[in-house]
Amino acid sequence: MSGHIKTAFSRLALDLGAVCANYRTIARRVAPAACGAVIKADAYGLGARDVAPALYDEGCRVFFVAQFSEALNVTDVLGEDAEIVILNGLEPGAEAACAAHEFLPVLNADSQVARWRDLARAKGTPLPAVLQVDSGMSRLGLDASAAASLAADPAFAREVPLRLIITHLACADEPGHAANAEQSARFRAIRRLFPTVQASIANSGGAFLSSAFHCDLVRPGIALYGVQPHSSSILMHPVVRLDARILQIREIEAGIRVGYGLDYAAPSRRRIATLGIGYADGWPRCLGGTGTGTGSAWHAGQRLPIVGRVSMDSMTIDLTALAPDALAEGDFVELLGPSQSLADVARDAGTIAYEILTRLGTRSERIFAGHQTAAAAALETVQ
Repeated sequence: MSGHIKTAFSRLALDLGAVCANYRTIARRVAPAACGAVIKADAYGLGARDVAPALYDEGCRVFFVAQFSEALNVTDVLGEDAEIVILNGLEPGAEAACAAHEFLPVLNADSQVARWRDLARAKGTPLPAVLQVDSGMSRLGLDASAAASLAADPAFAREVPLRLIITHLACADEPGHAANAEQSARFRAIRRLFPTVQASIANSGGAFLSSAFHCDLVRPGIALYGVQPHSSSILMHPVVRLDARILQIREIEAGIRVGYGLDYAAPSRRRIATLGIGYADGWPRCLGGTGTGTGSAWHAGQRLPIVGRVSMDSMTIDLTALAPDALAEGDFVELLGPSQSLADVARDAGTIAYEILTRLGTRSERIFAGHQTAAAAALETVQ
């Protein structure tokens, strides 16, 4: 077989070394609490099978996913001493498979508790789990009365030895929000019912709150991937860079219109470039528009505004501010990187960095740096 032909019109560079550096920063901050890692949604779109083993090598031993299928996806690239926690719990019928793999389901509702206990009785063996309680977010978790009933039931402790009791902060990205202290107080009251069980309340934002929020284990997600959870003085290392290839450059006269709907009309003679990336690749459609939109690409520190609508597979940008020979067809321009962060794009799109990161598609060529990836390790094994 001949050498691999790189045909992608965009490339996504992922710095696993930066992910590990961010993990070390958080782990140092929250010590003596332990530091886990949230790798749900394919490690926020970056590739859980590469991110998870890099973090494992860094010392992480507790990994949080959202679904059972996500746990299956990474179990073979982690060491036997790693624990995989399924945050959303289990869909009915998945209990036996979960137990067989020794994953830890989060029990969020009475129905999930009942099914897990039924399996423990049927197998005649204790089945560990994690218990989530609702401390005020009204999303997932048992209420205080249901948690108290379980704490008072000695059979539950025998059937389901709890590894962890958790809750989730609704406003951790706003350090001064009153809800943080209120949730913490409610959680402390519930966890006192389970005095021998370790506890976790802090997500990325919570890890940068006071030590009162760190408990026994923090579970950062977005901060690992380079996004500041709030205006902390501790900076996260950027993890991603996204570049898009120029497919075509053309000059248009004043009044010429561009793109679907012909929304954009050139105010004067302009030089525009069509990029090989669009909303099918996760680039927000709302960043285009009738004028120069709110979105842009960058080259050599120069902003290149998007003109016209973002299409499924392409979009157009204005190169007029650059020297005529600065870019040519086939060159790349920056969409995420030193000139434009995830937070910048999220601001322009009216959303949050989480959404931008997790939407980045699979068509970009992925370039990993800073750690041996799972794919590379597998190739070495074959060779």
